Amino acid sequence: QVQLVESGGGLVQAGGSLRLSCVVSGRTFSTYAMGWFRQAPGKEREFVATLIWSGGRTYYANSVKGRFTISRDNAKNTVYLQMDSLKSEDTGAYYCAAATRSGAYHIQSLYDYWGRGTQVTVSS
Repeated sequence: QVQLVESGGGLVQAGGSLRLSCVVSGRTFSTYAMGWFRQAPGKEREFVATLIWSGGRTYYANSVKGRFTISRDNAKNTVYLQMDSLKSEDTGAYYCAAATRSGAYHIQSLYDYWGRGTQVTVSS
């Protein structure tokens, strides 16, 4: 069984930083992309960032571009989301997801496996 486990969330003041981690384990699968999504209370889940596995190309939502960085460590089977200059509107549950086929990387339905999420709360 494939398992994605996020960690690193917490409470931080506006302007601060957090680094989220997503560790992938379980049965082997071919990765097309690893993505991060987030969901604030009462709002739809939204795309945050993705990393295309082959070549390592990255894409970001406009709302986080320049502040967030997605990266990977193949040896640790881990994907990271470095979040800097955090704002109150960044508050939400952050989910790691894995896609096994090519497609629109910013669309939730592309992703086959999801973590349970980690909460990020930014105080203003």
